[in-house]
Amino acid sequence: MKTQYLTSCSTEGLHHLAYTDWGSKDNPNILVCSHGLTRNKHDFDALANKLSTERRVICFDLPGRGESDWLNDKSAYDYKQYIVDALMIIARTGANKIDWLGTSMGGLLGMMLASLENSPIKSLILNDVGPFIPKAALIRIANYVGKLPYYDTAQELENYMRTTYAGFGDLSDEQWKHLLRYGQKKLDNGQITLNYDPNISLAFNHQPIEDIDLWPIWNNIQQRALIIRGENSDLLARSTTEQMLEQHPNAEFLEIPNTAHSPALMNNADIHSIEQWLDKAEPNSFIV
Repeated sequence: MKTQYLTSCSTEGLHHLAYTDWGSKDNPNILVCSHGLTRNKHDFDALANKLSTERRVICFDLPGRGESDWLNDKSAYDYKQYIVDALMIIARTGANKIDWLGTSMGGLLGMMLASLENSPIKSLILNDVGPFIPKAALIRIANYVGKLPYYDTAQELENYMRTTYAGFGDLSDEQWKHLLRYGQKKLDNGQITLNYDPNISLAFNHQPIEDIDLWPIWNNIQQRALIIRGENSDLLARSTTEQMLEQHPNAEFLEIPNTAHSPALMNNADIHSIEQWLDKAEPNSFIV
């Protein structure tokens, strides 16, 4: 799928966002996919390829990741900026309402968008993230984000990815090769590393790491929602999902076995479950 670009803005000027556009542009059923902290739009290639037979699917790179521009003002890597970028992507679709699927950071971004008055979010899929994130999980992420590995061979980088992103689940060799292909950056000295701006880690350095409590945002969300959890996730506790379901009558739950943080959503069974949920006319009848 060919990458396309649009122009967004920050306090320091303009930057380009990269995205892929799957399916018919005339299809009014639109799903926008937003990746995790250090990831990119190609994490959703398998899902977009399958779902685009019945809907239009937009997958985009947030600034500092993948093929999108890196920001000149490194302190601008925050949710205020990401909301602007997401709204630019949604505006490009030409639709008043869209479905949103977000993994981890992309899910938090979706929550914030869904909680806004006159939100463009019609339904919300949260992949292994919720309104409470424990300090321990944030410390684990902070211990690797921004500390880019540098290797001489692709195999070494793939081995690093298999370890760092083990929570993605039981992926095939072909699936890991896909993540490697789009997750690497080749340097002038011949080495390879991960394809993101290490300065996205600054958000972890501005203040001591503590639990994140976004329950007021969750309680303001009225849209139909699907909460996906990795069976062994340290970021989205089962108790958090139970509380989310108690507080949101239109929320439903899907737990993916043999995964942690966060399920890759690359396997046919997982994609089929998401497709079933999106295709439903009425909530609260999804059987897991």
